[in-house]
Amino acid sequence: MITIYHAPRTRSIRVIWLCEELGLEYEVVDVDFSVAYRASPAWRQMHPAGKVPVMRDGDLQMFESGAMVQYLLDRYGQGRLMPVTGSHEHALFLQWCWFAEATFARPLGEIVNHRRAFTEAQQSAAAIDEMQARARLCMDTLEQALADRPYLLGEEFSAADIMTGYSLMLAEWLLPTPFSPQLADYWQRLCARPAYQAAAQR
Repeated sequence: MITIYHAPRTRSIRVIWLCEELGLEYEVVDVDFSVAYRASPAWRQMHPAGKVPVMRDGDLQMFESGAMVQYLLDRYGQGRLMPVTGSHEHALFLQWCWFAEATFARPLGEIVNHRRAFTEAQQSAAAIDEMQARARLCMDTLEQALADRPYLLGEEFSAADIMTGYSLMLAEWLLPTPFSPQLADYWQRLCARPAYQAAAQR
């Protein structure tokens, strides 16, 4: 049984979403997302950096949502939601998966951390503005990629859209400006998927 340790609005949504898309059996264990619990010895045994999510599959335990997504695709996907390994399409698939986390989610996460670490009086408007500008540049990049296609890899939905969809969820929450019409349409296509809806309701 796949077990996903989850807290609302965290990257575990990606893993739940993928399990739903693939029709995999899984269970969700809710995690206390308080700073105190995530710093506790019990949770640090699960995730040494005190983050969420953690996933177990049999005797395997791992963290990092992108790695979980790739593992589940490789082990259980049977070729679904990912191009053939080694193909040009697979290279672009990896590009967008990594972009979603390493480039797009990074400034959004920094906004969350900045607001959590400092009181409102201590927060730097300039720092938050800079992080928002970096996130908007990422959204411009996505908009260019989606100019002639419904999904990042073309006509077919893939796990790259799952990785990116979570980052868009953060952007909708954290950025003051609305999505462009094109990006809003893409986001609505993702939100309309039953698997996303099941994950987002957790």
